[in-house]
Amino acid sequence: MNAVVQTLQDAVMGDRGVTDPKLNPAFRYIRITVDGRVSFLALGSEDKHPQGPIEVWFSAQREVLRLQNGRVVGASGVTTEWRAVTLPEFPSWSAVARTQQPVQWVRVRDVMPGYRFGVRDELVLSAISPPRQSALQGVDAQSLSWFEERFQTGVAAGRLTKLVTNVAIDGVLPPARYAVDMREGKEVVVYGEQCLAPDLCFTWQRWR
Repeated sequence: MNAVVQTLQDAVMGDRGVTDPKLNPAFRYIRITVDGRVSFLALGSEDKHPQGPIEVWFSAQREVLRLQNGRVVGASGVTTEWRAVTLPEFPSWSAVARTQQPVQWVRVRDVMPGYRFGVRDELVLSAISPPRQSALQGVDAQSLSWFEERFQTGVAAGRLTKLVTNVAIDGVLPPARYAVDMREGKEVVVYGEQCLAPDLCFTWQRWR
């Protein structure tokens, strides 16, 4: 981890104009944007898991983001932390793209601060058309398969809610989006948009 943090501290972090930072080629990176500011996280490790490896990414400020097949399964060192995230076993991205019915699923997570344990998010995953706007850089959005995850109308976080596009109400977060590269028979999530809290949203993209 110390080597990862050092190489990131040697690069330009948190700059709205960063396009081609000097990054150590020995590491893999993701490009993060938060409120228009750009930073980079380096891959520190990959943890084995029955449902696919969990990638552990570190920032220069020792923030940690855990991704499993593009989904956030942990975040620490930020203003809202997700801990002990539990996901079900999913169908493949290509299967979701082919189906005419949205996939319904439940995420369970612990959230800090506030000691909120066992928060249940009832979500719906659907294939969507490539968006007109995103933070995707250097890749044609039309070449990727896109998906959107929304909260279901009903009970979320233990309270009655209604769904309003891009507005978080009573524990409902804005939709998440994923862009998946399905070329050459592979399924690689290369870009995502996620909110950890109503006031903490970010995008990420696999970087060279």
